[in-house]
Amino acid sequence: MSSRPGRAVRRALTATIPVTALLALSACGNDTTPATGTSQAAAAADSPGLTAARAALKTYSARPAHIPVSTPVGHKIPGGKQIDFILCGVQSCKDLADFTTAAAGQLGWKVKQIATQGTPESVQAAYEQAVRDKPDAVIASGFPRAVYAKQLAQLKAAGIPVIQSNADDVAGDGISLLKNRPKDVAVQGEMIASWVVADSGGKADTVYFDLPAYTILKPVKDSFAAKYKQWCPTCGLDSVDVPITAVGKDMPDRVVSYLRSHPKVTHVVFSLGLLNVGVPAALKTAGITGKHIVVNVGDAQNYQYIQSGLTDGAMALNSHELAWIQIDALARHFTGQSMDVDQQAALPNMLVTKDNLPSADGDFPLIQDYQAQFKALWGLS
Repeated sequence: MSSRPGRAVRRALTATIPVTALLALSACGNDTTPATGTSQAAAAADSPGLTAARAALKTYSARPAHIPVSTPVGHKIPGGKQIDFILCGVQSCKDLADFTTAAAGQLGWKVKQIATQGTPESVQAAYEQAVRDKPDAVIASGFPRAVYAKQLAQLKAAGIPVIQSNADDVAGDGISLLKNRPKDVAVQGEMIASWVVADSGGKADTVYFDLPAYTILKPVKDSFAAKYKQWCPTCGLDSVDVPITAVGKDMPDRVVSYLRSHPKVTHVVFSLGLLNVGVPAALKTAGITGKHIVVNVGDAQNYQYIQSGLTDGAMALNSHELAWIQIDALARHFTGQSMDVDQQAALPNMLVTKDNLPSADGDFPLIQDYQAQFKALWGLS
């Protein structure tokens, strides 16, 4: 656990960020003088950081309408392709695999899902299985090439394209397409920061629970910290690293223990929605109230929490759109075209709260009619 910023660090941060000065108005016997609380609220509302956070939140809360690719494939897409999908060990990857299976099915392709426990050894074993399978393509999520370098080289030599997502890596040298790269996911941290600062009125004291085992989450954490301090330089921030073994086990106890020893914390951020599972119930049992919770990479459970008022917000990941854009890339590859149009496409994101939650009945698409839009590109409608 890192300690809260010291006084010197706070001074350095404050010095680099312009903040509107607070002017105290006082006049003895003047009944029209605002009360202290009213004056402070007005000053906070006028601060550049809070104004910027609110503007960003308004943008990020809007539901996107169009898929990020508009160029039709333009050729007959061959059927009968076989794809191996290597899972990463958490539910969000299983969801992505299921959405990919549905998209592939539209083209008459089959997807074989290969499970892992999220450990390097199990991921390598899954890639070994893919090498033996000799599929037409491999899709995976969550781990950089260093984990499976040997198998990647073998797949490259066999001419089998590998598509990756949500990984701290770069495309090329065996990876034909990489979506949700570090520079792509950094915006997710900014989205969450905009909500925390806006929700608190620029007066948050926040703890950020991170899952460093997934290195792709680091740019999200870094972006959150940077924007949070830019928009709210006097707000408190602490960070707690969580081992992957805590997921589904003692994570709620860890949160309760932290909040008991840090009662001034107002906002709790989780770098992955899975870390919040079971936390609202644990807080209620412990008698801890008044905490505001927001998660990165929302899921069905967290959307139900939001609908029930047990969690406040979530960064809704683009899993549906990501799955279909990966199949779109393979459709272009199997028709002799470049995947570049898909590599350059910026996937959508959205910050959801109870006010704009599209659905609590499972993981929802951000773009409501994304399937119809992709089918049009594939000549299926």
